[in-house]
Amino acid sequence: MTSQVSSPAEQADEANDASEPSDSGDAVLSGGSPADGSTGGTGDGTGSGAEGKPEGTDGTRGAGGTGEKEVRRLERVIIRFAGDSGDGMQLTGDRFTSETASFGNDLSTLPNFPAEIRAPAGTLPGVSSFQLHFADHDILTPGDAPNVLVAMNPAALKANIGDVPRGADIIVNTDEFTKRPMAKVGYAVSPLEDGSLDGYQVHPVPLTTLTIEALKEFGLSRKEAERSKNMFALGLLSWMYHRPTEGTERFLRAKFAKKPQIAEANVAAFRAGWNFGETTEDFAVSYEVAPADAAFPAGTYRNISGNLALSYGLVAAGHQAELPLYLGSYPITPASDILHELSKHKNFGVRTFQAEDEIAAIGAALGAAFGGSLAVTTTSGPGVALKSETIGLAVSLELPLLVVAIQRGGPSTGLPTKTEQADLLQAMYGRNGEAPVPVVAPRTPADCFDAALEAARIALVYRTPVFLLSDGYLANGSEPWRIPEPDELPDLRVRFATGPNHELADGTEVFWPYKRDPQTLARPWAVPGTPGLEHRIGGIEKQDGTGNISYDPANHDFMVRTRQAKVDGIQVPDLEVDDPDGARTLVLGWGSTYGPITAAVRRLRKAGEPIAQAHLRHLNPFPRNLGEILARYDKVVVPEMNLGQLATLLRAKYLVDAHSYNQVNGMPFKAEQLATALKEAIDV
Repeated sequence: MTSQVSSPAEQADEANDASEPSDSGDAVLSGGSPADGSTGGTGDGTGSGAEGKPEGTDGTRGAGGTGEKEVRRLERVIIRFAGDSGDGMQLTGDRFTSETASFGNDLSTLPNFPAEIRAPAGTLPGVSSFQLHFADHDILTPGDAPNVLVAMNPAALKANIGDVPRGADIIVNTDEFTKRPMAKVGYAVSPLEDGSLDGYQVHPVPLTTLTIEALKEFGLSRKEAERSKNMFALGLLSWMYHRPTEGTERFLRAKFAKKPQIAEANVAAFRAGWNFGETTEDFAVSYEVAPADAAFPAGTYRNISGNLALSYGLVAAGHQAELPLYLGSYPITPASDILHELSKHKNFGVRTFQAEDEIAAIGAALGAAFGGSLAVTTTSGPGVALKSETIGLAVSLELPLLVVAIQRGGPSTGLPTKTEQADLLQAMYGRNGEAPVPVVAPRTPADCFDAALEAARIALVYRTPVFLLSDGYLANGSEPWRIPEPDELPDLRVRFATGPNHELADGTEVFWPYKRDPQTLARPWAVPGTPGLEHRIGGIEKQDGTGNISYDPANHDFMVRTRQAKVDGIQVPDLEVDDPDGARTLVLGWGSTYGPITAAVRRLRKAGEPIAQAHLRHLNPFPRNLGEILARYDKVVVPEMNLGQLATLLRAKYLVDAHSYNQVNGMPFKAEQLATALKEAIDV
């Protein structure tokens, strides 16, 4: 299992060590956690216990004088690995995540890394981190604050110490706390010696020295040996939290099968870290977090990232539609992983094309749609801007096309490796003319699978391009996903036009490419080469029915209104509201805010505050019952990682005084932050 994330910096800098995530781990488990963390358990998704320690129980087991170390049981833990972008923190977190998922815990992750190919070593902008929240019950977020921080150098400590609550554990690589690395980040005196960390449980560990010593027998250079210090740290944390080790050892041997010496060196560093935890007196306690399978229905689960789930959803959609899947794409962070993944699945009828630019990519995809494929193009916000004219062409041609946009910080190049929800209005209106496009948004990494199927359903049934709006938080984060049974997947098969569909006044049977289905207003899909179905396509307005070029004002007005009516008439499920207490305040979200909002709502209800929650998957068209739901409540609060784009749409359409709560700092909301804001909304 893998969360499938890495920065370009790590990929470029660590070709010779265990630092690059693999996509080959497909381990599964029975029981475990739900796909969206929305059922069972009572956790609020924060994982912060008293004084910053992991929340647990009183149950401990120790040696009673036998010399064995105490083992303490916990309900949940939040760990953050932090270091240079060349230290392999994404790989370290990824492997810990995979073993945690195999063990059966519910989990949620937050990778966070620089955009530079090789960020300046030892500096604050160059810090890469990976946060993992795992528990014995269902959870919703990567957690607000880490219970354990692993800091590989002074920059990692300084960049992250503000998030660490007092009393938390800090594991520090003391080998890096020398004069020059400390000076780079403004430490005049070592924080390990000046008393500034007295409120924390600090564990000074010379990770580099211990790793080099453990690998002496392999004859590696000092630089080569140092690269394995992330595996030493992983071994230590695996001992500390009783994580399985066999999977990581298999992963390392498989990854470096062509370099057995490197493979065994990394395995040795990993084992040395585990043994260090077992033998050192500095770690007197280890912890157990039980599997979460008691809280959730039985099934086969795997750890999955949002981009991987979305890729699998597209493959499943092509299979269920009995159509070849065609991806026309140009690499762009954070969407590139979808291109990488789909390129591996030619055996499922998937064809991938890496074009020379964004415009060529969507042009090829639209051509594939004309040819009878389930066509997809993937990008992020800057690429959507370049694709806008061709999206408008797809609206005019009325062909099924999935536009997958993985949102990131903007405008322009913006923050390529950070998350944002600021492309909603671009998806809704970012084209010339009246060019309505349906918009679907997943709410969790695992939900990206179902959202891809739903977007494909709409595109195929209604013959329209569809926006699938994910974001960097969902794309790179991971959680357990219940693998569905084949008979649970929707039937997406379509019927192509095979012959004439219209009779002229003189009785002649002809094919009209814009004659519509009376229920869906979809036009027929005629595969090129079908005898008798020749027809014209292009960007100039078409005559209703015949598809001939038309400059007639009345016809244009009719076609514009018909295309809008087609989108407005798309059948989507009614919005469900979670309101057990008859609340007067509704919090309404969309996309990746689902986890933090739900965690905040749980906190408030636990404190006795009534609050209702609803979450939108369909943003165009809105669910039919949305207006009636909004009218029920005195206050509607809309948290978004933008400056209020959904709130603007709600105010315009429903004349409701939607209150925005906004954040655009490149990071997801924290549960405590939202709980405080929602409590203020209730009290006002």
